[in-house]
Amino acid sequence: MQERKISDNVIRRLPRYLRKLNELQANGVKRVSSFTLAEQLGLTASQIRQDLNYFGGFGLQGYGYNVDALRDEIERILGMKRGYRAILIGVGNIGHALIERFQFNDWGFVLECAFDVEPELVGTVQKGIPVCAAAALPDYLRSNQIDVAVLAVPSTEALKVAEELGRYGVKGIWNFTNVDVQMVAGNAIVENVHFSDSLLAMSYYLSQE
Repeated sequence: MQERKISDNVIRRLPRYLRKLNELQANGVKRVSSFTLAEQLGLTASQIRQDLNYFGGFGLQGYGYNVDALRDEIERILGMKRGYRAILIGVGNIGHALIERFQFNDWGFVLECAFDVEPELVGTVQKGIPVCAAAALPDYLRSNQIDVAVLAVPSTEALKVAEELGRYGVKGIWNFTNVDVQMVAGNAIVENVHFSDSLLAMSYYLSQE
């Protein structure tokens, strides 16, 4: 039987489902229907059922979804229990904010080390994360099998660093540089973060009023 290809849109809705289930769980909700989820997420019940059916369904007719069980299944589907090894490259404004505010462990990633070129940062420990010299990155990658690199370097350095990451077999790049690095990243999966995208989408809807 040929596997159905799961669209990118389905994958990108899964974190939305997870956030909602986390909220329901925190409020003591034990079960939820697709209709209730749809109403709270601005989707349709059939869309939610169709999305989840790609992975097995998990619901029972007349009962709905067990919140705890569905949350655990979505965590598994998203690979959150695999403990991916991650590093951060660039401890400037964005990199520093990620170390300070983003809980990598909560989402299944173990941030092991950060790298920067600034002498005043090298050798420090930021929220338990050691900051190493950028020049030490190749040796580190040779000695450690890193799954994901968070790229927060200046845009002028983005392609060079991404090429190096691809060369050493890093599997994924979470890219905050506003530069398209896929072309030099080898087989790495690149996830680009553009803060302006959601702001401009909102600007569009505002302009339609």
